Amino acid sequence: MIVTKKTFCRICHAACPMEIDVEDGKTIVAVRGDRSDPLFEGYTCIKGRQLADQFHDPGRLRGPLRKAPSGTFETVASAEALDEIAQRIAQIVEQHGPRAVASYTGTGAYQNSVGVPVAQAWHKGFDSPSIYTSLTIDQPAHRSSLLRLGAWEAGWDNFTDSDVSLAIGYNPMVSSYAAAGGVQGTNPFVKLREAKARGLKLIVIDPRRSELATQADIWLQVTPGEDPTLLAAMTNIILARGLHDQEFCDSYVEPGQVDALAKAVAPFTLDYAAERCGVAAADIEAAALMFANAQRGTAGSGTGPNMAPHGSLMETLALTLNVLCGRVNRPGDTLESPYMSFPGDTRRAQVIPPSNPTPGAPHRVRGLSGLADEMMTNALSDEILLEGEGQVRALIVSGGNPVQAWPDQAKTIEAMEALDLLVVIDHRMTATAELADYVIAPRGQMERADIPNVMDRRFPAPYTNYTDPVINSGDDVLNEWEVFAGIAARNQTPIDLPGGRLPVDQDLTDHDVIDHVFGKARLPMSEWRKNRGVIHEDNRVKVVEADPDADGRFAVAPTDVLAELEEVRNEATGAQLLGSFNAADYPFRLVGRRLKHALNSLGSELPGLAKVATTNYAYCHPDDLGQLGAKEGDLLKITSPRSTVVGVAEADPDIKRGVIAMSHSWGGLALTDEKVREMGTPTNRLVHSEDGTDRVTGLPIMSAIPVAVERTSDTALV
Repeated sequence: MIVTKKTFCRICHAACPMEIDVEDGKTIVAVRGDRSDPLFEGYTCIKGRQLADQFHDPGRLRGPLRKAPSGTFETVASAEALDEIAQRIAQIVEQHGPRAVASYTGTGAYQNSVGVPVAQAWHKGFDSPSIYTSLTIDQPAHRSSLLRLGAWEAGWDNFTDSDVSLAIGYNPMVSSYAAAGGVQGTNPFVKLREAKARGLKLIVIDPRRSELATQADIWLQVTPGEDPTLLAAMTNIILARGLHDQEFCDSYVEPGQVDALAKAVAPFTLDYAAERCGVAAADIEAAALMFANAQRGTAGSGTGPNMAPHGSLMETLALTLNVLCGRVNRPGDTLESPYMSFPGDTRRAQVIPPSNPTPGAPHRVRGLSGLADEMMTNALSDEILLEGEGQVRALIVSGGNPVQAWPDQAKTIEAMEALDLLVVIDHRMTATAELADYVIAPRGQMERADIPNVMDRRFPAPYTNYTDPVINSGDDVLNEWEVFAGIAARNQTPIDLPGGRLPVDQDLTDHDVIDHVFGKARLPMSEWRKNRGVIHEDNRVKVVEADPDADGRFAVAPTDVLAELEEVRNEATGAQLLGSFNAADYPFRLVGRRLKHALNSLGSELPGLAKVATTNYAYCHPDDLGQLGAKEGDLLKITSPRSTVVGVAEADPDIKRGVIAMSHSWGGLALTDEKVREMGTPTNRLVHSEDGTDRVTGLPIMSAIPVAVERTSDTALV
């Protein structure tokens, strides 16, 4: 008998509602978008439609593995594996202290609503600050810049009533995600079309005519790595011509800082920016005027420019445009974002004052500190390899693949091999899992309860959804929280959550843990379970007047921002952050690229997605291919100041000349690319983890990487 069950996809953060047909409780026979959902209206992507293949994948791990002394893996019961892991962690903590035990939550586990919160609480339970996530690889400046600049408690303007949107290096038509105030991944093609029909003007800054850029009123095809230059020039136009919201700035920006910022950006003239960014001066001017002259609408950035040179400065300048133009929700407005999992149904129209952008635990390297509740992943390999007090000796990787994702592949492999204990929670044998002491097979997304926690801050309406498990494999698999709770129970350390202490010594369900994690949600979880796929029009977050004594003001020109602006102005290119950089030797720029058929290292193992591609193609302009003497399908040798990768050439007439675009997190454990056509190559191999790092977050240049490109052949790889 076939039974249809409703759920939502968790391959990425979009949480698209799905209908799953299950036969005899054992086999998923059909997957489709839920057309009855009022927000998504049946929208799904090609990745989400592969949920059946993911669940039934013959290569999926069906139980825990333990590395034997011979170096091979053997099966082990989950209870026995947790006994041994907990014992080894207890020994490491006793001998080396709590900081020696770290965890890393990758993109896969980030889509589990309780994955990060339980890991964080587990760490706090034995005083270890060593929690890391994928957030601090791709866009740590999103959080740190809001601390340095200050934040508006009621948030930036809503997209749903904006008349302008400035999108800097993101593409929600593929990634299903956007900066606050941008079009989100809930049926994005329809929502953008509707917004354009009501009069929205769209400005896109991107070196490629992305799916979003095809809809732009102004498309600025910027040279990769020059987004800070372009944004500084736009800021200069707005301030020099008095187009900013002077009344708002007088009330909410620290005195003298608008003038200080104006002086700092004055050297970024239209002609200067046009030449350096490879964009027509008239187009830069038109974009600045279009943004400034609008009534409502925001600027926001994505992963690409966050990973490029001066990523924190770029993010700060983007948010500063919102401040200068007063693009904030005012008293009487309502938020489009639901914030249903957060406490409180009002937000005040006031500034959360600027503060230390990295207030977390200090690192032992490069003078870095972490964010408030996690440390910087770009420094974790060094924390493992650097001997001495505080050295990380044990690591739990949850739903991530560091070998293919972290900066500097060679160093990452060295770090993984140096650990006393490496535990990987993953449904497949990734490159990182091959190096593990234990591999724990997790329950798949169809086997666990969840809420769409990531998009709860981004949905364009007060929307709730909830899913029960829809199928059970019957295998010895654990939800990610069960691993941390199991270790805590064995080592008698607490897991304290907003809903109280998790009773780890009792039999718990996903529902119990969700209740504890979201114990202070403004809509109780009991109501979430009753309201699946529901828009709560009567439960919007309201914007109220500021507190009478509120005196917080934005800092648009702190000394470090002014210093970095001067540094950028003195450069010929942002790539000069690399001490070993010689422009003549590396004339191309390699940027990241989101793919419809893959999410980081997930995709090519599933038949429906493998039909699209089994490699992360090296996309470049046809004229560049011709100049290289290459054609589509040829191999390109791509060399940075750090290392070399080989990519399979694919022509893209929509990409800027001199640019190579490749998706992140492909390849395997090898440091060479003989199997590039079968599995792609990790672009993180090109990254030097300690050279050209961001002055705030420590993130190295992982996009807009200076590279040399030449044609090569399959025989040359053997």
